[in-house]
Amino acid sequence: MDSEITAPAADALTALLGRRSLAVPYLRAPGPDRAAIDRALDAVLRAPDHSQMRPWRFVLIQDAQARQKLSDLFGSSMQARTPPPAAAKIDKARSLPLTAPLVIAVGARIQDGKVPEVEQLLSTGAGVMNLLNAFHAQGYGAIWLTGDNAYDPAVAQALGFSAEERCLGFVYVGTPAQNAPAAPRRPERAAFVREWRG
Repeated sequence: MDSEITAPAADALTALLGRRSLAVPYLRAPGPDRAAIDRALDAVLRAPDHSQMRPWRFVLIQDAQARQKLSDLFGSSMQARTPPPAAAKIDKARSLPLTAPLVIAVGARIQDGKVPEVEQLLSTGAGVMNLLNAFHAQGYGAIWLTGDNAYDPAVAQALGFSAEERCLGFVYVGTPAQNAPAAPRRPERAAFVREWRG
């Protein structure tokens, strides 16, 4: 017999099945208000977390001046690399914070101890997945991007990440544009699942 699904759980499952990453050019204003951001961050705090290490760290970048400074930081950091990337790549990176109305720098505070580093990173990833799902459930589009700027110590330091914290990327959030492409077809689950019988 199929297990029964309550109405709130069915709504949550529908949201999970409909979530997708939305490319930054399709993220528009308005961005989420403070209440929507707080709900999404509260969802992060429900992520699996071995020994309550609470490794998640988030830096909110949302007003126009701060996003311009992040754009400038991306550009200067990329130009300082040897060799510097092509101008088109730098321009693209600089455009990202100026397009999405909310950027969240994702970090993890890795602590030595009984919990392996990989588990702390996995907990952070699970937290970001909750963040993305929570924004989607509230009607916003989002995408988590990494790349060289995410792993550049100069960028991490400028954003205020400490020596014990590691920058793991940027979540871009906004209202989905009307011309956003349709969600891609979901892959067949059989390609990724097998049953083990001992």
